[in-house]
Amino acid sequence: MDQELPPYRDLPQLPDGVRSGWGLFGEDDSVGLMNLLTPERVIAAAGLVRKGAVFRLDLPVNAIVPPPFGRGATRHTVLERDPNGLGLDDVVDNYFPQSGSQWDSLAHVAYAPDAWYNGVTRQQVKSGQRNTIDHWAARGVVARAVVVDVSDAVAARGGHGQAPAITVEELEAARIAQGAEVRTGDVLLVRTGFLQWYREQSEQEREGLSSRLSARLSGLDHGEAMAEYLWDLHIAAVAADTVGLEVFPWAKGDPFGFLHPILLGQFGMGIGELWDLDALAADCAADGVRECLLVSAPFYIRGGIGSPANAIAIK
Repeated sequence: MDQELPPYRDLPQLPDGVRSGWGLFGEDDSVGLMNLLTPERVIAAAGLVRKGAVFRLDLPVNAIVPPPFGRGATRHTVLERDPNGLGLDDVVDNYFPQSGSQWDSLAHVAYAPDAWYNGVTRQQVKSGQRNTIDHWAARGVVARAVVVDVSDAVAARGGHGQAPAITVEELEAARIAQGAEVRTGDVLLVRTGFLQWYREQSEQEREGLSSRLSARLSGLDHGEAMAEYLWDLHIAAVAADTVGLEVFPWAKGDPFGFLHPILLGQFGMGIGELWDLDALAADCAADGVRECLLVSAPFYIRGGIGSPANAIAIK
């Protein structure tokens, strides 16, 4: 299936002004815009491997400490279970998929209470029937990815310490200047330079960034303009190197003041957060090639809400 998507302004409009993508892939769909990753697009993406350069896009576990928004840090213990001393096991616990490089599945944020993507209920999500990460994991994610670096725009606005909201105009200007052509079914990778900045921060400053009460975090701007822009790109997913993809705090009381419920809950668009795009973006700047093959194997767990990205870019 190589479905043509309608433009944003042709989507049904809800009473609060938000546009809905429910039903475009059928009433029973739990995959959303990942449906755009057709065999034909996978074959085309595989042809982007030209020089054999491989980029791991996941941060090491516990690279973000304290983890964002009160989530726990992962514990890793090596076990000596062989009495002859010839072998080792290990155990990982207290693992929060959303504490590092991650995918947000369509089960992560609802559009409204008891209304997840495609009209799915809370009970259907919690029972693992619909929208959970295993629906992506069963397929795998193989796509053409396009890298857009907006770090210069962030720097011009005072840097990440000022928590700027990256506008549609800034994102589009960077895309055009860098020659990054976006096609239907792509994964858009947005590098803001956040992780490079974060690594330079003190323990005290990192502590403040982890709390919902004190955090001010850069990311994509809220508003209908950004929702419309991302939809009209007809991408399968968008991932960034920031904590929550969009700027934080959210704008309460505005239906477009928090994009997660729209991107996940209405569009069925995948969201990636805290992806390590530094080395990949540097390579793209060096050779002028902004496209690559993206391969990701989400956590294959029934009923999962999020997943480590497990993402690799190949050029």
